[in-house]
Amino acid sequence: MTEELSELSGAVDSIVYKNENNGYCVLILDNGYEPITVVGELGNIDEGEELRLMGKYIDHPKFGPQFKAEVCERSMPTTSVAIKKYLSSGVIKGIGPVLAKKIVDRFGDETLYIIENEPEKLCEVDGITKKKCFKINEEFQSINGVKSLMLLLSNYGVSASYGARAWRRWGADAEEVINRNPYSLCTDGIDLPFLKADSIAASIELPYDNPNRIKAGISSILRENANAGHTCLPRDKLCGIAMDFLRIEQELFDQSLDEEILDENLYSFMKKKREFIALKDMYVAEDYISRRLCLMKEVSYDNRINFDEVIDLVEEDVGIKYETLQRKAINTALSCGFLVLTGGPGTGKTTTLNAIISLFCQQGLNVMITAPTGRAAKRISDLTGFEAKTIHRLLEVGFTVDDRPRFNRNETNPLDCDVLVIDEMSMVDAQLFESVLRAIKINCKLIMVGDSDQLPSVGAGNVLKDIIDSHIVPTIELKEIFRQAQKSAIVVNAHKIVRGEEIDLRQKDNDMFFFQRLEFDDLQQLIVDLVSDRLPKAYGYTARENIQVLSPTRKGPAGTVELNNQLQLRLNPPGKDKPEIKTLNTVFRLGDKVMQIKNNYDITWSKDKEQGAGIFNGDIGVIVDVKKAIGMLRIDFDGRICNYPSTALDQLELAYAATVHKSQGSEFDVVILAVLGGYDKLYYRNLLYTAVTRAKKMLIIVGSSSRVKFMIDNDRRALRYTLLKNMLLIDRAKEFDENIEL
Repeated sequence: MTEELSELSGAVDSIVYKNENNGYCVLILDNGYEPITVVGELGNIDEGEELRLMGKYIDHPKFGPQFKAEVCERSMPTTSVAIKKYLSSGVIKGIGPVLAKKIVDRFGDETLYIIENEPEKLCEVDGITKKKCFKINEEFQSINGVKSLMLLLSNYGVSASYGARAWRRWGADAEEVINRNPYSLCTDGIDLPFLKADSIAASIELPYDNPNRIKAGISSILRENANAGHTCLPRDKLCGIAMDFLRIEQELFDQSLDEEILDENLYSFMKKKREFIALKDMYVAEDYISRRLCLMKEVSYDNRINFDEVIDLVEEDVGIKYETLQRKAINTALSCGFLVLTGGPGTGKTTTLNAIISLFCQQGLNVMITAPTGRAAKRISDLTGFEAKTIHRLLEVGFTVDDRPRFNRNETNPLDCDVLVIDEMSMVDAQLFESVLRAIKINCKLIMVGDSDQLPSVGAGNVLKDIIDSHIVPTIELKEIFRQAQKSAIVVNAHKIVRGEEIDLRQKDNDMFFFQRLEFDDLQQLIVDLVSDRLPKAYGYTARENIQVLSPTRKGPAGTVELNNQLQLRLNPPGKDKPEIKTLNTVFRLGDKVMQIKNNYDITWSKDKEQGAGIFNGDIGVIVDVKKAIGMLRIDFDGRICNYPSTALDQLELAYAATVHKSQGSEFDVVILAVLGGYDKLYYRNLLYTAVTRAKKMLIIVGSSSRVKFMIDNDRRALRYTLLKNMLLIDRAKEFDENIEL
């Protein structure tokens, strides 16, 4: 049930804080009784304005009672007192408190009418020249334009942040631009959802076959598919979706799409005699990666030096005997400085990487190590003994005026490193990898480490697999399972899964166990018992520190939503000493294990004396404080403490159970995998492989043995439409003057 909103009216007494970029304000409102603190996205508010607000009263732990506004109707001040306060605030350049008093004393309640419609009369006030009259009028018209724009958009239910972006983009022309083409609000940098713009267009009776609507709709479809991992779509597939979504004929689609391609808002690319369409940012990312890798390949030619004797010394020093492919990988890294190192668990990737890093350091080279997530960075740091940073932290993420992320490290401010090692490369999407390449020098050695049999990145692209398949970068795949790793059923069965071989689920005396449960109630009961009682009693493991339940799906009785509800009820039941906050779909309680489900660059955190910003998709934390009155959670993400306001709670989920996709880049002492029922398309081989390889010490599969077999047999992989491989193949064809099939 929707919470009822309260109404509040009054004049703005003072502005405490105002963010010009997103319209967020903190102000004191005089409602005729007592001053009230108001917060919210109110737009470009000034002192003296009269507001009618809809929202709710909250209690801030530090600042006390506040009114959180969700709807704001505004009007210019109408009384002499309010007008004087308004002009005295400095809202109009050239008018300070003294001049404001003179103007209002002369014109009274008519002051703002005079300024707007008869500015020449301002010359009647001592100190105002004719030139200044029209300067004041011009400034006032500009201010009115901002307020009028905010009012226009608020009438359509569009928040002030979009209005602020539109004003920065078009200034005084913003209203005219929007009225002429509401879909202009969907453009990059403003980013209003298409369906919202569509409702504005419908209200002004814009025809459904308007070219602007069709073009914006096509881009919206491509953006939605980019969110699903595709950097492009086949033209014929895009056409079918667009015709159905926009209710148009193919002729209109073709005409609009061809115009967008001609204007370079969208890009066309031919592969295997089929045309593909990409958004500009996606095309630019893959095109840049292709050109940059080909250039780096030329610079990092093999120097033909054989480092076998050096590797022999390392073996003697550390007491390790490298196998043939490991030696080849070390030699390639040192002689070429350009390498993809891949392989499954137990094949010695980390051992090989340690040797590569050590030998680069012995050469006096500055080595930097990075990974896509905080957990992945911590893991590789622990395994190598070298400091590793997340890619966002390494590239020094910052923000544009639109509060969009940007990296301070780029072509003009590159990283000061001779060697860059990227771990968990399978998780790196196209745009992130583009940013990495822009931030390193052309002669920087690049070592990419990953497992191409795992799931692809959450973001758009299939970068690691495309690079491997193109053969543009020397690739060494480690295949031999070392003797120690052969003792692990997790490792042995992971490799069987990749090869499509059946695994022995009857084995009960190692680190991998299977429990057949064909009823959902039985499956849920066993998983809850394992997490809450059996594993803690037998091994001392806890859900908070060691155990992670995984599922291929969110939905259904074996999905993460239902499993989280069951686990929360057993592990962290409600109590008088456990404050909680209820959202539409979730109850967040003190002590709950939670996960961030999308990148948030704005949330600030503190860790010891270090300060930073950004919590990212897949980060897991624990709720350490709950401020129910103001809807705020305090969460500990592996030592990074941050506050989550109520507006950010939709970016959190309970994390006792998580999807396999969300577990990428992480390892857990114990993984419990639920495999029962669900849609066939969600149950496939490399998803099972990814789940199995998340377990370090113990893997428990609960569910149906036939479902496990189905996943092993189903090698369909998640299809992703990308351009990178073909772009790289084109460059190879040019380089070798060969006829490579594209």
